[in-house]
Amino acid sequence: MRRNRIARAVAILAIAALAFAPAASATPRSGEAHIVKDCSTWVGQAGGFCTITSSNIAAIPVGSRIVYASAAGATALDTDITITTGPGNVASGHCTLDFLDLPGLCTLSGGAGKLSHIEARVAVSPDAQPNVWHWDGTYAFRTGFGHR
Repeated sequence: MRRNRIARAVAILAIAALAFAPAASATPRSGEAHIVKDCSTWVGQAGGFCTITSSNIAAIPVGSRIVYASAAGATALDTDITITTGPGNVASGHCTLDFLDLPGLCTLSGGAGKLSHIEARVAVSPDAQPNVWHWDGTYAFRTGFGHR
């Protein structure tokens, strides 16, 4: 009899805990973004790309490409970008860099596939190694009611 009361109490506590636990989809996946890209193949032309060599965001793995819609100017870059991580997995964004006044800024605002609903804001800074750049900032995958 005592065993049944304990079992019922445990069941009631488990149900109560589930009732008050937040839904997994209610909390966005988010955190700090740390990405390194190699731009040794990009010569500053529209349609050119850099390759991601390090990323702490699972949806943006090593080998992903950042494609630039516009050419770089002599001292600045102001362009839309697309990050391609594989078939159907893309993110859209924009980057602005004044090469004489770094760091620059890149933002991501939406995508498709594994990059659906991504939002990011990262500072862009050069590495000591030529043609290597760092993206450091924040990201979130926002889903659910009220998402813009």
